[in-house]
Amino acid sequence: MRPLSERTEHFTDSVIRRMTRIVNEYGGVNLSQGFPDFDPPKEILQRLSEVSNENFHQYSITWGAKNLRDAVAEKQSRFMGFSIDPEREIVITCGSTEAMMAAMMSIIDPGDKVAIFSPFYENYGADTILSGAEPVYIALKPPAFTFSAEELEDAFRNGAKALILCNPSNPSGKVFTEEELNTIADIVRRYDAFVVTDEVYEHIVYAPYRHIYFATLPGMRERTISCSSLSKTYSITGWRLGYTIAPPEITERIKKVHDFLTVGAAAPLQEAVVPALHFGQEYYDGLRETYTKKRDFFLQGLDAAGLTYTTPQGAYYVLVDIGEFGYEDDLEFCTDLVKRVGVAAVPGSSFFREPVNNLIRFHFAKKEETLDDALSRLMHIRERF
Repeated sequence: MRPLSERTEHFTDSVIRRMTRIVNEYGGVNLSQGFPDFDPPKEILQRLSEVSNENFHQYSITWGAKNLRDAVAEKQSRFMGFSIDPEREIVITCGSTEAMMAAMMSIIDPGDKVAIFSPFYENYGADTILSGAEPVYIALKPPAFTFSAEELEDAFRNGAKALILCNPSNPSGKVFTEEELNTIADIVRRYDAFVVTDEVYEHIVYAPYRHIYFATLPGMRERTISCSSLSKTYSITGWRLGYTIAPPEITERIKKVHDFLTVGAAAPLQEAVVPALHFGQEYYDGLRETYTKKRDFFLQGLDAAGLTYTTPQGAYYVLVDIGEFGYEDDLEFCTDLVKRVGVAAVPGSSFFREPVNNLIRFHFAKKEETLDDALSRLMHIRERF
């Protein structure tokens, strides 16, 4: 048999999804894979019920149903502060995962380089390699997860064509400051590069921090592909609905790539989610309040368990230091954590290019009783290790 693809030779399965399978096997509380255990807004569940008896069972327009693109354009124009054309600047995708892949394949050629901040969501390196490009990593230094402008510029001096920017950041919960974003923008402008943003946690940001859309910075709209998802904002991770917002000439290319990748997102779900895009500001205020309470409740529990962590500024993850337990392999620790304590986390090494083995990631997008169960188990962690 001839050899398989070299570019995928060193791929592993997703460690995040692997931890879900492990906790399903042994039982316990899944704080690894980031999905809620509470219902989406009732308005979209009601619309979903109605849609099942309506005529939305065939292909939608490839780049997204018109009413959904119109609704995304209206909402994001309000939040981003500039007018977005639903016909020429938006593509609806199968989750932000496909949005990122379509964006990368639209701007990247084999042999190019792509800058990625580390720690990073595990798909970014894979997306770069699948595009035939070489990832170049720039360290975000804990606990503040700051970066060196010199190191970032080095990546572009050495030929990086684009930067992937996750803000708010998974897994660190970092929210980039305006000063940091302007530093990035200055470098990107100087080297005539692109930025692909992952902004799926745009509405989950904790006071006093605030999310700034990278495309709103001076000179950045024309070189930014903004990728996001409806999954986290409306608690519908299984619906796999995302989108890109980009200038018309880039969007035209994304439409073509998207067409050959997936043809289109699920038509009934596109229709069902439209009411959510028309929610007023009170929904997003309530979302922030809900997640602030969950974060504070979970961090108080970690304090009670005597665990050390970095307080997240956004998103719904927290990195916890497990150095005291003496493990050299954090995946082994996470597996033992499921078996001995009954709580699933993600090993931090799956997010870092650097040799980091002392951090694990929990998520707190769960009902309070679920978090309480997990924290009760974690109170006994030292007895079982």
